[in-house]
Amino acid sequence: MKQKSKLSTFNKFLTVVLVLVLVANVIVIAKKPVPVAANAEGTATEDVAVIDEFVAGTYGGKEFTSVDDVVNYYVECFNYTKTLTASYTENGEAKTYYKLLGDENLTVENLLVEGKSNDVINKLVPGIVGGLFSGNVKGLSPSDNRNPELDTRDDGKINLTTSALTADDVLACNVKDNGDGTINITIQPKAAILSMPNADSQGRFFNVLGDISSTVESITVLSFSQGTIDDNFIVNYQGGTGTVTINTSTGEVVSGDFTMKVHIDVSHANVAVLKDKSASLDVVYTNHFPASDEYLQTTKGITRN
Repeated sequence: MKQKSKLSTFNKFLTVVLVLVLVANVIVIAKKPVPVAANAEGTATEDVAVIDEFVAGTYGGKEFTSVDDVVNYYVECFNYTKTLTASYTENGEAKTYYKLLGDENLTVENLLVEGKSNDVINKLVPGIVGGLFSGNVKGLSPSDNRNPELDTRDDGKINLTTSALTADDVLACNVKDNGDGTINITIQPKAAILSMPNADSQGRFFNVLGDISSTVESITVLSFSQGTIDDNFIVNYQGGTGTVTINTSTGEVVSGDFTMKVHIDVSHANVAVLKDKSASLDVVYTNHFPASDEYLQTTKGITRN
C-alpha cells in the first residue's frame, strides 16, 4: 500500500500554523502596538553558496574536472544505490525495502508576526508541530517511500527511483577524499520559489513540500486585503545542502545527510477580525542515512534482517 505522504499532510498543517500565528497575534499582543514588517514580498535574499567551492582533482581514485563531473557521478551513484534492496521484518511481516533507509525530521523556526517575535507563540507552535509531524522511513532523498516499487509522487506520475538532477540545478558543490576508499560529495542546489517535485533545482534534490499555496487557498477563513495568493504567499527554498558518502570501488552511497531550508512569507492576510497582517516562518527539513535500528523499530516496527 502506498504510504500517506507526511509532507502532504504537513502542507495542510503549515497553513493552520500561519492562521494560528496571526490569531495569536491578536489574543496575545493585540493591545501592544507592533511595528509593521518591511515588505514581506521583498525578503528573499541573494542566492549565495554556503559550502566550499569545487576544486578539480582526483578523489578516492576518481577524477573530477568540473561541476558536471561531480553531478554526473552523484546521479550515477544515486541511481545505483536505489537498485539495492535488503530484507526487513516490519511488525512480523517479511518485507523488501531499499538497502539504504533514512530518517526524517521537520522543525518550524523564526516565527514572526508583523516582523516581530512573540515568546508565547514560539512556545506553542513547536509543540503543535511535534504532535502532528512524526518521522517516516524513506529511501535516499528525494524519496517518498521505503519500498522502491512505491517510490513515486503525484499519484505515480513522478518516479523517484532515479535522479533527474543536472549540473544546471547546482549552485555549488565540492568533493572530499576521506582516505578510506570513500569520498564525500556535498551539493547545494539553486534556490527556487514554491518548489515542485522533480520540476526544479530544489525538487530534483530534496523532498520538497510541493504546492502549499493551493492548500492555503482552500482555507475559507483566510483571504488577502490586496493582490492574489501568488503575490502574498511566498515560499522560498534557499540555502539547503546535502552530503553523501560514496564507496568509490562500488559506486554505492553508504551514508548521507540532507538539510532543506524553506522560508515562507505571508502578507496582506485577513483572518476573521484581523486585517492586512503579515507573518513568516522557516521550515527546516532533514534526512539522515542510514537510519538507526532504534529509529526503524520505534517509528515503524522495522527490523533489519
